Amino acid sequence: MKLSLNDLTKKFGTFSAVDGLDFTMESGVYGLLGINGAGKTTLLRMICTLLRPTSGTITYHGKDIFALKESYRKEIGYLPQEFGYYPDLSVFDYMMYIASIKGLRQAYAKKRIKELLEQVGMENRMKVKMRKLSGGMIRRVGIAQAMLNNPKILVLDEPTAGLDPNERIRFRNLISELSEDRLVLLSTHIVSDVEFIAKEIILMNQGKFFFTGTSEEIIASISRKVWIFKVPKEDMEKYSKNYLVANVKSLSEGVELRILADQSPDISARQEQATLEDAFLYYFGERAGAGE
Repeated sequence: MKLSLNDLTKKFGTFSAVDGLDFTMESGVYGLLGINGAGKTTLLRMICTLLRPTSGTITYHGKDIFALKESYRKEIGYLPQEFGYYPDLSVFDYMMYIASIKGLRQAYAKKRIKELLEQVGMENRMKVKMRKLSGGMIRRVGIAQAMLNNPKILVLDEPTAGLDPNERIRFRNLISELSEDRLVLLSTHIVSDVEFIAKEIILMNQGKFFFTGTSEEIIASISRKVWIFKVPKEDMEKYSKNYLVANVKSLSEGVELRILADQSPDISARQEQATLEDAFLYYFGERAGAGE
């Protein structure tokens, strides 16, 4: 399995939402990490053939996906950030409706739906109307509908947006399970979504990939740039103006600052082990949390 981006560009007027991407993906989980507006959704929509590139190509096993047409689309499962559903349909009826759109035979669809709803923990809610589901349950149904055609490529756009921590953990475990024999491309601005399940993480900003590697490799790139030290509370604003502050911990004698910087910000600062969240803040700056 091989999906390749070849000098891929998408422009809207003079604005380049995706700018000259070259990258190849095979089986496993790929985490597409970036702030809102980085170009992630535009890229995913092109991979799903919902948008045509301005220039460059996307190839699947060496063939242009737009030339492959329906034969390629049968290989794709897509969960957009906001997906439409009929609120008065039951979970089962909604899934049957999607199965009919995808051209699945009714007998096969019924069996497949029951398997998938069990896999995502929704087997006891098949008769419940969609409008009565929680946000986490709706996302689980969304994953199930994306998997109906047993796709070789599963594309997930912000799949945990709006979910509580427990639902996020459930999703991560499910996505890891689903990735055994397929390519999963997961777009997010939430570091924890991809930190432990992605074989490779792609940092994207302003339409470009500017760092690709494992979680360990990305963390290693800022290994000597994380500092911790204590200051009086009245000095905190000075450091906030001049440095990227990853964390502020209040203490009885002042505050403890966790700062990202190439050089030591204070004579008392000591180096601390970096995390992927530190790397995200370091590379994306103050806007890193904007999507949250």
